[in-house]
Amino acid sequence: MAKLIECIPNVSEGRRPEVVENLVAVVRGIPNVTLLDYSSDASHNRSVITFVGDPAGVAEAAFCLARTARDVIDLTQHTGEHPRMGAIDVIPFVPIKEVTVEECVELSKAVGERIYSELDIPVFLYEESATASHRKNLASIRKGQFEGMAKKVTEEKWHPDFGHTVHPTAGVVAVGARAPLVAYNINLDTSDISIANNIAKIIRESGGGLKHVKALGVMLEDRNIAQVSINMCNCDKTPLYRVFELVRIEAERYGARIIGSEIVGLTPMAALIDAAEYYLKLEGFTKAQVLENRLM
Repeated sequence: MAKLIECIPNVSEGRRPEVVENLVAVVRGIPNVTLLDYSSDASHNRSVITFVGDPAGVAEAAFCLARTARDVIDLTQHTGEHPRMGAIDVIPFVPIKEVTVEECVELSKAVGERIYSELDIPVFLYEESATASHRKNLASIRKGQFEGMAKKVTEEKWHPDFGHTVHPTAGVVAVGARAPLVAYNINLDTSDISIANNIAKIIRESGGGLKHVKALGVMLEDRNIAQVSINMCNCDKTPLYRVFELVRIEAERYGARIIGSEIVGLTPMAALIDAAEYYLKLEGFTKAQVLENRLM
């Protein structure tokens, strides 16, 4: 069977559709790679591009995307609600079929080294590719963002794995291997960002909350509402509905309500089935009863 790897780069552009389409066209033009999805968020000023293919094709697509992002995105002119440190901010590789995490780690190192050597963009290896325990968490690497990165990389603890000096307009990039995750955002009926920040601190694993959950509060200026932006790193062990319910309970403490939620990019069917099973109180239900599972 053919080896398949998924790659989900996040680029720091979500307000200029023509630029996003230019970036997506790069992926479409790489042999043995299939574009699965792309979505943009103007408030975050960020786009997520998802593609899958064989290891060589995915590596080439990731590199070419980084090169184009460097050329069309200037972080000195960039603003947005989502933290960022690079024109192409993060490049995760995810094993899908007949590929191990270890193979994705080696691929991430090869791509990272090439990005620095050919594009002059410093690279941090993160998650399973991290070279030290304090570098596994993307939020820790990205702390200080683009504006503070020039000083940060001078600290011995935060020397990039490849490169030295921050690129003047493209910043730095995190490259690594990880398990599949779900990007999940919950919107609140309040413009008080401190409520979203407090909820994020409570639910995320680093604050003593739910395992396999990362979260932060952001403000959606165009809608004047606060959002809890969440990365679900393992929906099998911490399902979507558990996070939704904890956010609902904590929001009520502050007199706020959930007015909607969204999934950014792709998600495993099992994550949505688990939520349906929970809220519909299904008894004796199995995933074999899902029609699409019988057809695939």
